[in-house]
Amino acid sequence: MQRIRLRYTKRGRLRFTSHRDFQRAFERALRRAEVPMAYSAGFTPHPKVSYANAAPTGTGSEAEYLEIALTAPRDPETLRALLDESLPDGLDVVEAVEARTPGLADRLTASVWELRLDGVDPAGAESAVEAFNRAETVEVRRTTKNGVRTFDARSAVVSLETHGSPADRPSDQPCAILRLVVRHVTPAVRPDDVLSGLRVVADLAPPVPVAVTRLAQGLFDEETGTVTDPLAPDREAAEALTATVAAAATAPMPEGPA
Repeated sequence: MQRIRLRYTKRGRLRFTSHRDFQRAFERALRRAEVPMAYSAGFTPHPKVSYANAAPTGTGSEAEYLEIALTAPRDPETLRALLDESLPDGLDVVEAVEARTPGLADRLTASVWELRLDGVDPAGAESAVEAFNRAETVEVRRTTKNGVRTFDARSAVVSLETHGSPADRPSDQPCAILRLVVRHVTPAVRPDDVLSGLRVVADLAPPVPVAVTRLAQGLFDEETGTVTDPLAPDREAAEALTATVAAAATAPMPEGPA
């Protein structure tokens, strides 16, 4: 059984699709592309697809991940192109690698988010960010299926800073751009929780909905302060195997007895 890991995006209007909507679209794409999927056992078999840490509905993303299991081997890049062609524009499969290392989900421990606050003066946003970063705790409230829950939105935030320059803004209207790095903890701290926190500490309330995009997710590197590529270990393992095979093919044959 071959396992393929995919990175896909949610762009434009497709950011408003729910995770369930994406699942349905992706399973249709698997059938349309005639992918030889492995299926679960039981009375209602379903394709073996493992989704990992999907972005909330309404947010865009450049870094969503999933893994599929196949009953017959396929070239990852060919498979990627077929699936991308079978999905609507905005749900784009941008990378595929063969799974050669365990634990993809375990490598998704942090996310990098961009928050675009149209109508918000950058100087005011910077003051709010400074207040948030100075705070030891920032309690926010979120409505869940079990009622209203209060939790600390500050402890999961690795960094929050203003980002970009006037050249990044398409008009002369005020616009603040924030860059957020947050750890994946329980309960999960989402970008909207951080926005609630900015309102708590500095009364920052954007006049229009904030455009939120996940730029990356992966392991957080404590030394560099960056979020690493979760597919890198699989690519490195594939490259090492290719190098080993190539070296074996070019090695001189041992001489036989005279």
